[in-house]
Amino acid sequence: MKQRKRSNVIRESSGDRLFLIAVYSILVLILVAVLYPMIYILSSSFSSSNDVQAGNVWFWPVNPTTLGYHAVFQNDLVVRSFFNSVFYTLVGGLFSTAITIMMAYPLSRKYFIGRRIWIWALLFAFVFNGGLIPFYLVVKDLNLLNTRWALIFPSALGIFQVFLAKTFFQSSIPDELYDSAQLDGCTELGFLIRIVLPTSYAIIAVLFLLYAVGQWNSYFNALIFLEDQTLYPLQLVLRSLLIVGQNAFEMNAGSAEEIARIQAMNTLLRYAVIVVGTVPMLLIYPLAQRYFVKGVMLGSLKE
Repeated sequence: MKQRKRSNVIRESSGDRLFLIAVYSILVLILVAVLYPMIYILSSSFSSSNDVQAGNVWFWPVNPTTLGYHAVFQNDLVVRSFFNSVFYTLVGGLFSTAITIMMAYPLSRKYFIGRRIWIWALLFAFVFNGGLIPFYLVVKDLNLLNTRWALIFPSALGIFQVFLAKTFFQSSIPDELYDSAQLDGCTELGFLIRIVLPTSYAIIAVLFLLYAVGQWNSYFNALIFLEDQTLYPLQLVLRSLLIVGQNAFEMNAGSAEEIARIQAMNTLLRYAVIVVGTVPMLLIYPLAQRYFVKGVMLGSLKE
């Protein structure tokens, strides 16, 4: 008789199974807690305003309609603020990524004179800051108040991103590669442009994604630096709709029915603006996910 082959599968004990069940149950609860608000907001944005105000929307849209999105794209302030956010995100993300690389690359080279002094200075600035009032006064003295650049220049450099890129360059660009390039007559700038950047798409994508998400979701700098509504980003307009309760439409109607209709439309508009403000980041992240994971893993390695 042939002997039965021994099974290589290790049987889990009852305690291990209970532990896995508990872990998966907690993960499912977390998933539901994260997804349900998004599903509710999306469903409310496509539901009728009366059903949203009455609390009839739970999971699926009730009496589906696109009036909320028509109201969004017909509102000049919302449309203008959306394109302002696109400008701040693209220009701010590219500018921040560029200066981060220009600072991180020299710090990654051990022969850079004063390297440790700069690292300790960055660590000090990472832990301590001058506070809001000095920050405002610096922006004011630079004549950046009430300009687009007030949302780009003051917060352009992220110290965490600098150390992330620095560690990436140290772990992925060996000194021997620089030595061989130097023997061929390559300069520092040529080495950075021709060799370092083409092999660093992962960290570039990570840096741009981090800065872009920060710019897109930021509203506080706009709140304290901007007065002109034509320069407002989308998140500041969204804050006005959600927190301050500012009406998106003129309240010129005299009848109670007309006022109630406008208030209901404002409620629907809030949900539609939230969806419009969330979708761009949801579309960008899947495109950069593979670079993001690779860049973060390599950039997180220590010396």
